Amino acid sequence: MKTPLENKSTIKEIKERFDDDVERFSNLEIGQQAIIDATLMMDLLANAAATTTPHAKRLLDIGCGTGNNTIKTLRCLNGLDCDLVDLSLPMLERARERILKEKSGKIHLFQSDIREIELGRDKYDIVLAAAVLHHLRDESDWKFVFTKIFDAVSPNGSFWISDMISHDIPVIHELMWEKYGKHLETLGGKEYRAKVFGYIDKEDSPRSLTYQLKLMRKVGFEKVEVLHKSSCFAAFGGIKTR
Repeated sequence: MKTPLENKSTIKEIKERFDDDVERFSNLEIGQQAIIDATLMMDLLANAAATTTPHAKRLLDIGCGTGNNTIKTLRCLNGLDCDLVDLSLPMLERARERILKEKSGKIHLFQSDIREIELGRDKYDIVLAAAVLHHLRDESDWKFVFTKIFDAVSPNGSFWISDMISHDIPVIHELMWEKYGKHLETLGGKEYRAKVFGYIDKEDSPRSLTYQLKLMRKVGFEKVEVLHKSSCFAAFGGIKTR
């Protein structure tokens, strides 16, 4: 990544980009094809949440987009009350429209930055964060949000992430991002690769899987697990045991 953190896209710019991309993200199978193994990771998150938290009553989906991950989870664990958080109101409205067709409980929409919204304590049995935390910036951002999420998870509740990641070893980072570049070329050629890498550089600031697992343990998640990793994407999570 070449763009320094202070010059990355603003929240307003990120919001506007997603406001204009609702239709693409409304397809469970191809809506996120730029993400390697997107549908596999959605299935893994949903099944991990349902298996580890079968008692769940309330779910929080951070950066919910058009609701794909909540929909997948409801198909494994029916009847959940769902709180949906996203910067984009059009995304939230589409998510509610789609989730209403599933067997859900109450649905609440929150148009907000996760750093600003009040989540409460011991409130959610399941928290999902898919393709969103890579927008966090400096160390304080990451620690603040992970602590906030831990506090919001109920005892014996779970927190599941699927996201873009970086790598701690520079040559491995280059290797994995080259692999990702080849994947993008199969979707749209070198021009598409350049386009995606361009907005990643401008908009995103991912951290490594190792960094995030350590941070999860540091804020209080005693049990953490990696579900899947391919190139620069991973699915993982943890359980709050107290």
